Amino acid sequence: MADISRGERRAGLVNGFAAYGMWGLVPLFWPLLKPAGSLEILAHRMAWSLVFVAVALAFVRRWAWAGELLRQPRRLALVAVAAAVITVNWGVYIWAVNAGHVVEASLGYFINPLVTIAMGVLLLKERLRPAQWTAVGVGLTAVVVLAVGYGQPPWISLVLAFSFATYGLVKKKVNLGGVESLAAETAIQFLPALGYLLWLAGHGESSFVNDGAGHAALLASTGIVTALPLVCFGAAAIRVPLSTLGLLQYLAPVFQFLLGILYFHEAMPAERWAGFALVWVALALLTWDALRTARRSALALAAAAAALPVTATAPAPRSQV
Repeated sequence: MADISRGERRAGLVNGFAAYGMWGLVPLFWPLLKPAGSLEILAHRMAWSLVFVAVALAFVRRWAWAGELLRQPRRLALVAVAAAVITVNWGVYIWAVNAGHVVEASLGYFINPLVTIAMGVLLLKERLRPAQWTAVGVGLTAVVVLAVGYGQPPWISLVLAFSFATYGLVKKKVNLGGVESLAAETAIQFLPALGYLLWLAGHGESSFVNDGAGHAALLASTGIVTALPLVCFGAAAIRVPLSTLGLLQYLAPVFQFLLGILYFHEAMPAERWAGFALVWVALALLTWDALRTARRSALALAAAAAALPVTATAPAPRSQV
């Protein structure tokens, strides 16, 4: 990362803002697809995403990974798990937005870092620093407060947070690039999605067929809406530090939260504000701890480099004339 030029880092930041900005503004897109139901939208998203990434991969001629993946059943099984989990995540999110639960959906991505940390402790036996433990505790308190406010646990938020955290954990083990991973996952999703879409068409219930070319084009564009932010994210990930990406990730739920209140006019009673405030305190603790740890690591590396002995270079021998 140290060898990347200032121009490259600027390009990385632009791509990072673009990726998280598009993810943050996507609640504006799903209502445009009505009268299609959530399941039909989900099926189109899975099918057209494969078409889009296949064209992108064909353009850059990057297919070697596919043969390697097919020869590794364990990695292929993990890709299938990732495909199943992200299907749940996409489906719940689309339904939540179109059913008027944008604020609760945004909460899922606010608490996702806390769920990821908790899963690291429970599944990977990771050790947390005191600030991280405090953040997780504050996050749990926030969920209790929100459960009281909603009259039940915030199921939409919890499903989105746990499904996306599980997806991230599985993708880490698969170790595929973003576009390649999406291609593999949507290849697994494609046949069930296509089967459902054909079933809808056969029963005369397909809005893709019945509601005109404009509506069909919008449904087809779900592939671009899914894949384009991921391409931008991939361009950002190789150009900016992880600490910067970690801060940028909060843009998406912030945009979603603001859209829920200011555009969709969803209710925010006092207890809901209290729950969100606790979540933001927990995220502030995590961010402060991550930045402090990164700074200490950088200072330690600099000190270690300065302590290395300097090897003297012997002067070149003078030529004998």
